Amino acid sequence: MTDVRGAEQQAPSVAALPTVLNALQDPVRLEMVRRLGNAGTAVRCGALYEVINKSTATHHFKILRDAGVIERLVIDGHTCQRLRIDDLESALPGLVPTIIAAANRARQE
Repeated sequence: MTDVRGAEQQAPSVAALPTVLNALQDPVRLEMVRRLGNAGTAVRCGALYEVINKSTATHHFKILRDAGVIERLVIDGHTCQRLRIDDLESALPGLVPTIIAAANRARQE
């Protein structure tokens, strides 16, 4: 049986468009969101980055959480991140899927 606990803190509302775009403009955070979007489910933190250390990743996760883009979950004792796609679609329709599709295309080039 999988133990899933909700976000450690109440997820903030999705931030205003400039804040979300600012969070997504960083290449590391964009790659994290691209991986989450492609996974379609919660992903263990370590699978979302490769070239940065854990403390830097924590900083990037905080920026994405503060913008309302992701939420932190604990699944079977492992800290995971999940894209808040439903909340993002309600607040900013079409934005995140479009950004993820563009990031996927750029990754293939």
